[in-house]
Amino acid sequence: MYGIALTVAACLRAETRVHVAWVVGTEGLPPADPADALAITPGGGRVGSLLSGALDDQLVDRATQSGGHGRLMSLAVSDVDALVAGLPSGGVARCLIVPATELPADLWDLLLARQPVCLVTRLAGGEVAGTELVSADELATVSEDAAALVGRATSAAVVSADMVATALWPVPRLVIVGGGPLAGALADAAALLGWQIQTAGDAQTATGLIAGLASLDSVVVVGHDHELVGRALAAALGGDAGYIGAVGPSRVQQARADWLAYRGITEVERVHGIQGHAGLDIGARTPPEVAVAVLAQAMAVRSDRE
Repeated sequence: MYGIALTVAACLRAETRVHVAWVVGTEGLPPADPADALAITPGGGRVGSLLSGALDDQLVDRATQSGGHGRLMSLAVSDVDALVAGLPSGGVARCLIVPATELPADLWDLLLARQPVCLVTRLAGGEVAGTELVSADELATVSEDAAALVGRATSAAVVSADMVATALWPVPRLVIVGGGPLAGALADAAALLGWQIQTAGDAQTATGLIAGLASLDSVVVVGHDHELVGRALAAALGGDAGYIGAVGPSRVQQARADWLAYRGITEVERVHGIQGHAGLDIGARTPPEVAVAVLAQAMAVRSDRE
């Protein structure tokens, strides 16, 4: 749902009808991430996708036909449709499809801030009777299955006869600005952690990506293009990224500090590299070693560890 939060929030402000759908279970199909969601607006407009698009057309039809309440429904995906979507086989997906107005109003601000959230959707004969935001402690009291969602630090859902519990957990993003062997090593190491990786080779792309980051996310700049790196660092210092790393020798770091200072940006304490060392001091020398040191430092900063 994190990917559609901005769209849904805009629709609600404009009083435009929008349905939200997400998968809470599959049979025969690959497991689906409950954090993936589809927003459906009047006329069949859509943002997001479920199971590589295999369910999208069916859900658009159901949104068009539905009344004012949400439902839990089972949707079949044929082997042919699965093949078109790049899935290994057909099967059945259980989905919730709910008008956004029936979801908690505070949900979208939390998702835009990329915060973990827990939703409990009450059911009455398959129809949604209501959805509420709950804390992790409250989710643990809903049922034994729901209690198992607490502490996983991953998105998951459990379904019972009268309830669906959905835990949504944001995946950290890493924006890598610049190129070369170290940029590739950072991307490879972050992939092992399951992070979302975004790369930028120009200032416009970099600043756009950085603007959407939250406190659990990281920015790492590499390379000698001072205009590119400088603008990226300026955007990161003005944003919410939890970790900012600048990799390079001392003369390059000084040039970066000078570029920022010339533009009135002198408070650079958040930039590991200009201030302090980029990466934990583990004797890293090769690009893969440096990548491990930098991402380990990003994790330590995010966890408020020394």
